Amino acid sequence: MPRVTIGSARNKKRNRILRQARGYYGNRSSSYWVARLAVIQAGWYAYRDRRLAKRDMRALWITRITAACRMRGTRYSVFMNGLKLAGILLNRKMLSELAIVDPKAFDALVATAMKHTTVKAKA
Repeated sequence: MPRVTIGSARNKKRNRILRQARGYYGNRSSSYWVARLAVIQAGWYAYRDRRLAKRDMRALWITRITAACRMRGTRYSVFMNGLKLAGILLNRKMLSELAIVDPKAFDALVATAMKHTTVKAKA
């Protein structure tokens, strides 16, 4: 009875790992053992950073909205509360885009938000 090896399966597994490690520096792209560890670590980082990227983008949008609000004499928290009270449901991504691309529309939103809030803007 012939001896059974896992030759083709092993080669497939090895080639899959080396293909994923293509472009890595040094042995990480050519040595299976090192490449396997590098691919596993890269997977952990990718999983973690997909979540961190969402947090970073939200922080960027809030920073942009804050800057646009300060230019118009109000605060971010007062502006967002005014929008909520006015029933305007725009997410932070769209608000930051409006502040950059269409300042007149953002001015109108600020005016609407200030009408519906109890805190008055600075002169």
